[in-house]
Amino acid sequence: MKPIKYLIILATVAGFAFTLQSPAAELSSLRGTVDIDQDSKSPEMKHYPKDGEPIVRDYVQQPPLVPHSINRYKINLKSNKCLGCHSWKNYRKNDATKISQTHFEDRDANVLANVSARRYFCTQCHVPQANAKPLVENEFKPVIAISGE
Repeated sequence: MKPIKYLIILATVAGFAFTLQSPAAELSSLRGTVDIDQDSKSPEMKHYPKDGEPIVRDYVQQPPLVPHSINRYKINLKSNKCLGCHSWKNYRKNDATKISQTHFEDRDANVLANVSARRYFCTQCHVPQANAKPLVENEFKPVIAISGE
């Protein structure tokens, strides 16, 4: 056999041996010890405020968080429920935040008449925020320039 084949076989065997030595006991799941097929309880639904003030951002360039539920909001190629309130045409009468000018630019910074296709699906970046307990502990601190501390 050629030397390259020996190296591939050796690397495969070494990787397999390393996998066997990794203790599975160190792994843990947020679900605990219950297997996924045994957990028939659905998670508790989070309660979102009906509508609220804009949520303060935690870091520069963070997409704004949605201060209300978006349950049953339809966003597809033919319809975008978010634009019903947040478009430049409707934001004043709905007392909503106006879509940023950056959403009307293509990737080459050409200004468009409508929301760019790459910014049309709002929930790619913008998510609703519920006042829920964190799943894991963390010590995150907002950027000083944003928080003012």
